[in-house]
Amino acid sequence: MTNAAPLDLIHEDAHLLAVDKPPGLAVHRSRLVGSDEDYLIDRLRAQVGGELYLAHRLDRATSGVLLVARSQQVAAELGRQLMARTVDKSYLAVVRGWPAEQGEIDYPLSGASLRGEAKPALTCWRRLATVEVPIAVGRYPQQRYALLDVAPATGRYRQIRRHFHHVSHHILGDTSHGRGDHNRLIRIHFGLARLFLHAWRLRLVHPVDGTELALEAPLDAQWQRLLAAFGWCGALPAA
Repeated sequence: MTNAAPLDLIHEDAHLLAVDKPPGLAVHRSRLVGSDEDYLIDRLRAQVGGELYLAHRLDRATSGVLLVARSQQVAAELGRQLMARTVDKSYLAVVRGWPAEQGEIDYPLSGASLRGEAKPALTCWRRLATVEVPIAVGRYPQQRYALLDVAPATGRYRQIRRHFHHVSHHILGDTSHGRGDHNRLIRIHFGLARLFLHAWRLRLVHPVDGTELALEAPLDAQWQRLLAAFGWCGALPAA
């Protein structure tokens, strides 16, 4: 890691950090991310100092709110809240097609190896906006896209990406579970090349002082460009 840009902190206190994770940055070293030399947790340790413990994960391509504890005890308490599903998680996603105004995907998923026994996985969504883009792809002269507010009730490996692949509403920019023709469309016609999945808002009880934390990660420049291009600038609900 050389001359890495500092990470934006959404929240910081003696017990807990909330980081605005940029897309394309692996959270930590693992066999799944290859031989990267730049990891969020290493960059954050250099930036703020002290011991740090990841409370949960976001995959490399996903951006947004990431919780990091300053002690094992706080990390364990955050883990208990996540397991008990008392943490409200809200993601923004742009998907191919127009899903129903609201719905859920209840479909078991295997782990990171994509092998072994599948475990229960539930993802809920509500639709915030739709658009028709007059650009041909295949036999269709125009394309439909939707902006979704997504709430995963469980936390399986790449759950949101795999669930929307399962129902054929692939997330734009997803190079692993998406549609290459639609990824090319937004890259060629709009100059956008990222996964349009963002861990937007997180609401939880502070693990030490018991106060309620409402955290929000702002949308980056590519997100803002897509919202403007699709006419969705006023589509995001207030906190």
